[in-house]
Amino acid sequence: MTKVDLSRFDNAWYRPGPVFKRVLWMLVNAWIFKSDLPYPSALKVALLRLFGARVGQGVVIKPNVNIKYPWFLSIGDFTWIGEGAWIDNLAQVTIGAHACISQGAYLLTGNHDYTSPSFDLMVGPIVITDGAWIGAKSIVLPGTEIASHVVVAAGSVIGGKTEPYSIYRGCPAQWVRQRVLRTTEPSVAQVSQPS
Repeated sequence: MTKVDLSRFDNAWYRPGPVFKRVLWMLVNAWIFKSDLPYPSALKVALLRLFGARVGQGVVIKPNVNIKYPWFLSIGDFTWIGEGAWIDNLAQVTIGAHACISQGAYLLTGNHDYTSPSFDLMVGPIVITDGAWIGAKSIVLPGTEIASHVVVAAGSVIGGKTEPYSIYRGCPAQWVRQRVLRTTEPSVAQVSQPS
């Protein structure tokens, strides 16, 4: 029976960018993004753009966010990135407008071929479209397409394609029901009354 031989692992084909750029980003990421200090989102957005990310207006990036390579990142207008989120983007990650990536969510674009004795690296992009909400501590797998206004419940693991305006939950995440948005905002009295 064939066995895994990690001494044969070779990802020389994977070239995420010049070494100097990667090292410089690692320092900025550690100092500003992964910090618990509440550096302003405007500073973080400016730095992401400087390193090649496409970032819209009104984006909020909380403390302790880890981003692998900003040049593989696109974020739409008025999107929120929560504390402790990890965007492990070995491949392109595209996040639409008005989306929410909650605390501790993990966007994972890299994996390994478990059928290969050399455990080859595999990468796949992630697309999260407008109005989607990735719940706290959820994991989004390589090659996933999160459709418009999808909710991924906290702690879920999701892969593949989803249906718009749907709620997914579990490990692996399964469709639960449609997401229906109210047409009007509740009044303060409605919000404060217990149900």
